Amino acid sequence: MSGEVSNEIANGMAGKTPRTEGRGEMFVFLGWAWDVDAATRLAARHPVVWRDVARMGWARHVVHIDRDHAARVTLSRPLIAVPVPKAEVPLVIDGYHRIHRAITLKIPRLPVIVLDAADERACRIMGGGVTPPG
Repeated sequence: MSGEVSNEIANGMAGKTPRTEGRGEMFVFLGWAWDVDAATRLAARHPVVWRDVARMGWARHVVHIDRDHAARVTLSRPLIAVPVPKAEVPLVIDGYHRIHRAITLKIPRLPVIVLDAADERACRIMGGGVTPPG
């Protein structure tokens, strides 16, 4: 697993990696990675808030968007975001297709669940002093 994560990061990938045997969905951004499945489970204990799409999607320009998929996503499902050091706005780790669709449709706000620092750390696989397992 660590070799796969390292290769994705070395290739400059930003965005989600598909589920593979033994590993759930993962969001990779620069030298950091989060387990999206774990984040989704942890999100159940946090409130849903409505936030500005353009502001929450600050990293969208480096995330690959499948436009066909984005055209079909539901906008009622909350984005999942995590706090990151030195960022004024949390980083979305699940929801860039929804952000793309909302911007395309000129919808200014979407529901978001922002994990707290403890839950962010619980779903972080690597980055910020955390090394990948294996």
